[in-house]
Amino acid sequence: MSRQPRPGGRYQRGRYSGRRTYIRKNERIRVREVRLIGPDAKQIGIVSTIDAMKIAKAHGLDLVEIAPTAKPPVCRVLDFGKYKYELSKKSKERSHHISKIKEVKFRVRIEKHDYETKLRRAEEFLDKGNKVKLTLSFRGRELEHKELGFEVIRRAVQELAHISVSESQPRQVGRNITLVLAPLPANKRKIKLTQPQAKGKPDKPKAKEKPVKPQAKEKPDKPQDKGEK
Repeated sequence: MSRQPRPGGRYQRGRYSGRRTYIRKNERIRVREVRLIGPDAKQIGIVSTIDAMKIAKAHGLDLVEIAPTAKPPVCRVLDFGKYKYELSKKSKERSHHISKIKEVKFRVRIEKHDYETKLRRAEEFLDKGNKVKLTLSFRGRELEHKELGFEVIRRAVQELAHISVSESQPRQVGRNITLVLAPLPANKRKIKLTQPQAKGKPDKPKAKEKPVKPQAKEKPDKPQDKGEK
């Protein structure tokens, strides 16, 4: 009878299997030798892990494994706290620069005002570094006049050429025509459809006017006594 894998045993995938999300340092580095990079970013060469830790302690720093899959693993003498901060900073910058895809929808018989509004919206998205997906949907018998739909999309691409470039030709999928626009580099983008806000100093708030006090009513003259002449 074959032995069955025990819960939590070596035959079961543990919770730390798969992609490694932690970084080994100092005593957690269990290999016999490593390829060492010194605190000045110069390669020292292959040394024993014990000697590498002695070098790190002599500089008051940590021994950090930066390339665990190499043979032998590559370690560097550095400040572990600062190293983790730099990694998290780079990760945030990468996620910040990932462009999102925004969608702007059109119709075949779209009115001029709505068409211009949608173009301004697309320009705003592109100016912020986002990609824009132009989608035109057909209704009912409009599908019989496909060329009108393609004409609307091509005209929109032409009028947004100052800020974007099309990644492909417009294509029809079912009742929709789609096309994706990518923003031009920031130094080549121009704003034509939306007016940029003036960056002047904000107006000072007007001083509140003091309420006008009502004038006191004049007292009427007292009637003269009959004895007075």
